[in-house]
Amino acid sequence: MAANANRDAAFVLAVDVGNTVTRFGLIARGVLAASWEFATRERMTSDEARLEIANFLNMLERERTRAQAKGDDARLFDSVFSDDGRFVGNPTDAILSSVVPDLTDIWVGALAVECGRKPFVVGPGLKTGLKMHYNDPSEVGSDRVATLVAAREAYGYPLIVVDLGTTTNFDVLDGEGAFAGGVIAPGIALSAKALAQAAARLPVIEIKVPSSTIGKSTREAMQAGVVLGEVARIDGLVDAIWAELGCSTKVVATGVQAGIVAALSQRVECADEPLVLRGLGMLYALNSKR
Repeated sequence: MAANANRDAAFVLAVDVGNTVTRFGLIARGVLAASWEFATRERMTSDEARLEIANFLNMLERERTRAQAKGDDARLFDSVFSDDGRFVGNPTDAILSSVVPDLTDIWVGALAVECGRKPFVVGPGLKTGLKMHYNDPSEVGSDRVATLVAAREAYGYPLIVVDLGTTTNFDVLDGEGAFAGGVIAPGIALSAKALAQAAARLPVIEIKVPSSTIGKSTREAMQAGVVLGEVARIDGLVDAIWAELGCSTKVVATGVQAGIVAALSQRVECADEPLVLRGLGMLYALNSKR
């Protein structure tokens, strides 16, 4: 979608539709003020998508009230509430990233109704400022693009972003800040699910860190293989990428299991889960003005 002049809303809804999780972010005057996530449905109507948006906005009011009642720091909500407590953060524009083609038009329609205009959609025609050294840039998922835009701004380059979701993606920024390519592997939850489905006697397991590498039960052994095995694979692939680049880089994890991986990895320096939403906010800012 091409950029439009004078399209700089104070409150913008960023939506990232992934294969497993859908994320909302409310961008208040350029800053990610709040976020929410829920399981991506295989099918949904435009009305159901609008209901999820309404639930998110209503949740902000409930969370602010709860924080105030408990005496917690409620300053997070200051940008979307007036001094007299009125909610003023209703979004008037939106930006969408979707890697689920069957749901893209549903969300475009829902966001258009809620915000009064069609959203920006990350894809061909949208300015990103990210140079691509990829055979076919259209193959790169819109979520990966948004994540890299935010990561480059926050951490510089060269850089490796390890994105843990349905797949585990290794996205590489070279010494000039361009997307050099990456690695795509099965994600932690997908690996655990495949084990349980392929072997009749193996159970579905909770994704958590085992107490030891040598499991004393089938579940512990599977958790060691899935979780610790994923961390070992990440560290090994980072070493291989460094060898190919000819230099070491910062390594940042993002996604659902980012905190688990960052705590165990010898290569991942930190976890930064909201990268994709911050990146969508940055892409909105880039495209909302001439």
